[in-house]
Amino acid sequence: MTRLAYLGTPEAAVPPLRALVAAGHDVALVVSRPDRRRARGSATSPSPVKQAATELGIDVTDDLAAVSGAGVELGVVVAYGRIVPADLLAAVPMVNIHFSLLPRWRGAAPVERAILAGDAVTGVSLMALEAGLDTGPVYVSNEVPIAHTETAEALRGRLVGLGSALIVDLLSGPLPEPRPQEGEATYAEKVTPADLELRWDRPADELSRVVRVGRAWTTFRGRRLGVLAAEVSDETSKAAAGTMVGDAVVAGLGSLRLLRVQPEGGRPMDAADWRRGARITDGERL
Repeated sequence: MTRLAYLGTPEAAVPPLRALVAAGHDVALVVSRPDRRRARGSATSPSPVKQAATELGIDVTDDLAAVSGAGVELGVVVAYGRIVPADLLAAVPMVNIHFSLLPRWRGAAPVERAILAGDAVTGVSLMALEAGLDTGPVYVSNEVPIAHTETAEALRGRLVGLGSALIVDLLSGPLPEPRPQEGEATYAEKVTPADLELRWDRPADELSRVVRVGRAWTTFRGRRLGVLAAEVSDETSKAAAGTMVGDAVVAGLGSLRLLRVQPEGGRPMDAADWRRGARITDGERL
């Protein structure tokens, strides 16, 4: 089995690490981003990958340069969050698990951008890491359909499971020759709060995709309202975009039925309970 370094940070990078260890690979070193300071006080929290590595008894560092002295044959990179410099890649080749069908959605938020764009399919690509942004040649890629109502969280979970299986299979023997990426590249920029604002003049299907990404929001009576779950409604209305009609909100095309919301400063709740508690009447606007 291969002696590895593993580079990763968020929860999505934990299952591949556990899968490699379970398959018998010698993960000699884990590199993760530095501990993050909590919102209040001076306490810090380790990344999910650092926490998992500690539980597995693997040495962990936030010093990327430590990889070159760890005596490893290969690095595996999953959502590490930092560009690996060319000189380190020259010393230690690395395989990156990327959650898209490269070259589509290179960058930080491939799962979210695939949903926002209305893509019917996405996938997982295992590529030879280069210093450029997800530009390396691909060892293997598998396509995954995106369900019409699937959230980013659910889709990411499926892709992580697939990526974990693919990396174990890839490293079960000698690495094959990777193939260059083909096709037009698109870039998955980090999703911002502005991307997640529900602009009611947009079509309901587009707004539904924003909700599926997570952390969607609008405003009501001058306060922020999180929209946690929603669905496209068959209800039609000639009212202005943003107008509430029953349990739906009029969009630029069609309507969006609110299912679960979170008022500013409040707890998540069913939209029906929120409507009753706020004494919302038809014709009020978001």
